[in-house]
Amino acid sequence: VQLVVSGGGLVQAGGPLRLSCAAPGLLFSDFGMSWFLQVPGNNRELVAVISRTGARTSYADSVKDRFTISRDNTKNTVHLQMNSLKPEDTAVYYCKAAQIRRPVYWGRGTQVTVSS
Repeated sequence: VQLVVSGGGLVQAGGPLRLSCAAPGLLFSDFGMSWFLQVPGNNRELVAVISRTGARTSYADSVKDRFTISRDNTKNTVHLQMNSLKPEDTAVYYCKAAQIRRPVYWGRGTQVTVSS
């Protein structure tokens, strides 16, 4: 199973960016999905989580009211809409598929760079 991440890049502070993670080989609706970020030298940090149906979401305090996680189970895709980006949001972003008693899958990271 491969999670394909897209949408990273360079953006000015205050701007938006949308990340997508596609999971074509996954029983997608069986998995909770999440986004993590990682800054060099640090561990991966949880950014946002969405439940299998999309009914429940949760966010890190640092991104609340700026980022929105969503999913489309018909397209096996999860998104992270990032608004009002700040330089401190600069990191490599990863998506993760996880569910109890199931394997955990990670996508390749995508670099997000926010210039001041």
